[in-house]
Amino acid sequence: MSSQVVVITGASSGIGAAVAERLSRDGMAVALVARRADALAAVASRCGALALPIVADMTVRDDATRAAAEALARFGHIDVWINNVGRGITRPATALTDDDIDEMMRVNVRSALYGMQAVLPHFTARGRGHIINVSSVLGRLPMAHFRSAYNGAKHFLNALTANVREDLAASHPGIAVSLVSPGVVRTEFGVNAVHGGPDSRTLPNSQSAEEVAEVIAGVIASRAPDVYTRAGVKQMVLGYLDGLTADPPA
Repeated sequence: MSSQVVVITGASSGIGAAVAERLSRDGMAVALVARRADALAAVASRCGALALPIVADMTVRDDATRAAAEALARFGHIDVWINNVGRGITRPATALTDDDIDEMMRVNVRSALYGMQAVLPHFTARGRGHIINVSSVLGRLPMAHFRSAYNGAKHFLNALTANVREDLAASHPGIAVSLVSPGVVRTEFGVNAVHGGPDSRTLPNSQSAEEVAEVIAGVIASRAPDVYTRAGVKQMVLGYLDGLTADPPA
């Protein structure tokens, strides 16, 4: 575990920062990718000498490619790549604009796609590696109607993750592809949503970024394909799907 190199996108705050600090305590080298140089440097300082801050915008393909190249130049290899960039929205589906949809897809889907495509040549050449995409319970259970296009983008990310996993299963079985789905997390996610919105830190039934980071550390160890960060959510999702599914008429 101590020799592992992990790239974490969206690492300047919230879940990404908590994951970086959690993994660095285990002696892992962490490449921290985000747009905000000052915030990124602060996280890197808390992670120690094996932290590399990389200022990049993961919604720009060239930046994603450069981030992978900088991590490889510093550490020589990458073991785990965590796609954690994301942004919410506060607007019902009936009021969505083209710009709303484009922003949700750009941040929540394209950033992860670019990350996967940036690291996969390295993983396939090595014959091993691990991609972890951070999604949301709303990608399975779209109960927050005001998140609308965010829910849809996370559904898209879930499908994309499953497709990449299937693509690699036969040709490169040493590459794992995992999906991690948190619920409400006490971060600035809510206040940073497009069109503003409720502060996630004040909502009930939330969990801390540190709790999510602990789950992600466990996924790195287990390479489990699909994990919720809270107990009981799987049953909620299955119950939701069962309620939508009607038997065919006799």
